[in-house]
Amino acid sequence: MKWEGNRQSDNVEDRRNQAGGGGGFRLGGGRGMGLGTIVIALIAGWIFGINPMTVLGILGGGGGMSAPQVQQAPAQRPPKDDAMASMVATVLADTEDVWGEMFKQAGAQYPAPKLTLFRGATQTACGAGQAAMGPFYCPADRKVYIDLSFYETMKNKLGAPGDFAQAYVIAHEVGHHVQNVLGTSGKVDAMRGKISEREQNQLSVRLELQADCYAGVWAHHTQKKYAAQGKQWLEKGDIEEAMNAAQQIGDDALQQKSQGRIVPDSFTHGTSQQRMRWFNQGIQTGNIKSCDTFSAKQL
Repeated sequence: MKWEGNRQSDNVEDRRNQAGGGGGFRLGGGRGMGLGTIVIALIAGWIFGINPMTVLGILGGGGGMSAPQVQQAPAQRPPKDDAMASMVATVLADTEDVWGEMFKQAGAQYPAPKLTLFRGATQTACGAGQAAMGPFYCPADRKVYIDLSFYETMKNKLGAPGDFAQAYVIAHEVGHHVQNVLGTSGKVDAMRGKISEREQNQLSVRLELQADCYAGVWAHHTQKKYAAQGKQWLEKGDIEEAMNAAQQIGDDALQQKSQGRIVPDSFTHGTSQQRMRWFNQGIQTGNIKSCDTFSAKQL
């Protein structure tokens, strides 16, 4: 992926030198959860969740909920010589360009999300975020959060290396932001407590696969944008990198690795084949309407 020299987003804030998190996660009964418990609870949805705290039952509402104000030191811009942060800022800028144009064509204005870099732990409007949860999107403050050490996890533990695989992570989380803006995620979250856990998981799968498809839509249009400028954005093997990442983080693949067996009723993100299929759907069509996972009879 030839990202060097392209526009970088101004919506990246760097908290990596700030003290992290604060208090740990607490569930309804006041029982504290250690990091090991968190990882086990999130293993099936550890990688690209709309919000890992939702999985743990910490959130009670959707993107429109009121959230406690979080006192945070003023965020800094990432250092200019930080290559990884620069890549992230470049990918975020491309998502801004693509979604900004698509919203404009629909007669609307795209409210671009912030992307927060942190190390270890950080406070969010959705509660305390931790690196072990992987990248996540918080609908309450409309921010994407990522500890860049996750990319080492992708490469060394999940078998998903490559800069375009890393870009896919960001594009997926931005896809959740688009769902939040359009009201899709709020409708899904509003069903919490009204349907069975199995049915809620099925809705979660459709939400995640749609975010994968939105990531593919971004990839389609950003390549088209650079081609019109006479530039090459994607290189040979880039799409394969992202498809491999989608394959490695399917619920079935993660469950097989973590517990040696697969429990379909507990899926929250979709199988490897489903994730690859819907990401590819977005790449091939470039059309947001083709990402209607909620009407699809077969995922």
